[in-house]
Amino acid sequence: MAILKIYTDGACSGNQNEENIGGWGAILEYGTAQKELYGGEINTTNNKMEMTALIEALSALKKTDQTIEVYSDSSYLMDCFRQKWYVNWQKNGWMTSKKTPVENKELWLKLLELTSQHKVEFFRVKGHVNLDHPSTNVAAHYKKFVEWNGDRFSMDDFRYVTSMNNRADKLANMGMDQFR
Repeated sequence: MAILKIYTDGACSGNQNEENIGGWGAILEYGTAQKELYGGEINTTNNKMEMTALIEALSALKKTDQTIEVYSDSSYLMDCFRQKWYVNWQKNGWMTSKKTPVENKELWLKLLELTSQHKVEFFRVKGHVNLDHPSTNVAAHYKKFVEWNGDRFSMDDFRYVTSMNNRADKLANMGMDQFR
């Protein structure tokens, strides 16, 4: 059975300003079939857009119980799922270890609902890596990717995942462009 791969990215122009524009992008890939999604909103945050990209991708699925690999450059998103931050948040009444309310609780709840319907594995990607630029140390980026995700990935896999992450970033920027 083929694995559904989802590549996501979020962006926010003027992230810390009162007036800003955010965008999100996602690519769903099943075998040779691909579907691209993107959108945006005003007065948001980068983290919300990163989360929204995955929510929109998972919401687009018509079947449950799928095996899914998620690739994202969001350490916020990846660390929450990979380190299971949400377990303690739930146990502590959606409070952080610093006894403050968890930010974006409504989005985390939606993500937990959607991911619980599938078998999902999360992989972290370094964002904005231009593999074609002569000054890019591709070997160092590959080493970091393997450090984060394990040695099951070849250099070709790394190059492909990075190119898909860059495409998701372009989609997120297209989402922002709708509001400019």
